[in-house]
Amino acid sequence: IYYSFCQYDVLNPPIFIGLKNYSNLFQDEIFLKSIVSTGIYTIMAIPLSMIVSLFFAILLNQKIFGRGIFRTIYFLPSLVPMVALAILWKWMFNGEHGILNYILGLFGIPGPNWLGSTMWATPSIVLTGLWGVGGSIVIYLAALQDVPRSLYEAAEIDGAGWFSKTRHITIPMISPVIYFNLILGIIGCLQVFAVPYIMTAGGPARSTYYYTMYLFDNAFSFLKMGYAGAMAVLLFIIILAITFIVTKMTTSRVYYAEK
Repeated sequence: IYYSFCQYDVLNPPIFIGLKNYSNLFQDEIFLKSIVSTGIYTIMAIPLSMIVSLFFAILLNQKIFGRGIFRTIYFLPSLVPMVALAILWKWMFNGEHGILNYILGLFGIPGPNWLGSTMWATPSIVLTGLWGVGGSIVIYLAALQDVPRSLYEAAEIDGAGWFSKTRHITIPMISPVIYFNLILGIIGCLQVFAVPYIMTAGGPARSTYYYTMYLFDNAFSFLKMGYAGAMAVLLFIIILAITFIVTKMTTSRVYYAEK
C-alpha cells in the first residue's frame, strides 16, 4: 500500500508523491480500456460458467450407471495447469491450422480467426475458461447431496416435472453455494491473467489486455512499481465493492436452513 503512494522503480529508493499515481490512473487510456475489457470478459464468463457448471452438476447427481466415472472425467480437466491449458487451446483456436476450424471446414463452414479478431478473441478465452469448471461442479455436487429427497418426492406427487423441481427446489436449496461460486467467479475473472497472456498477449487491439496484464507490465516490464501498486490497491477496492453490492442484492434470495 505504501509503495502505491510512491514513485518506485526497484533500482532507486521510493519517493513519496502522494496521490499522483491514483490521479494518473484515471487519465491513462490504456488503464481505462483494460477496465472495460475486463468488465466485458467478466460479464460474458460468469453467467456461462455458472450455468454450465450447475447443469453438469445436476446431471452428474442423477442415479445413472457409472456416475463416479463420469464425475471423475468432468473434474480431471480442471487439474490441468493453466499454462498448459492455454497452450493447448491456443493451438485449437489457430485460425489456419487449428482443429476447430478444421472441423468447421468439414461442414463447409469457414472458421474465423479466433484469436486474431476483436470479435472472437474474448469469447475464445471465455470458452477456454469453461475447461476449468470442474471445481465448481464438485462444490455444486456437494450441495446437491444435502437437498432432502423428501422435497422431490412431495413435488412428484403434485405432478411437478424436472424443470419445475429444479427451479423451485434445487436452486433455492443450493442458493448459498450459488452465491459462493458467484463471488469466487467474479474474483477469478477480475484477476484473470495466465490464459489471455499466453493465448493473445493482450491483442488484438488490446481487446484482451485485461487489468492484471496491465498491472503486470507496469510492475515488471516498465518497473513502475508505485503505479502497479496503485492498480493493485484499486483492484482490491473494486473486488470489495462488487462483493458488497452482490451480497446486498442476493441477501433476500439466498436460503439458509437455519433461518
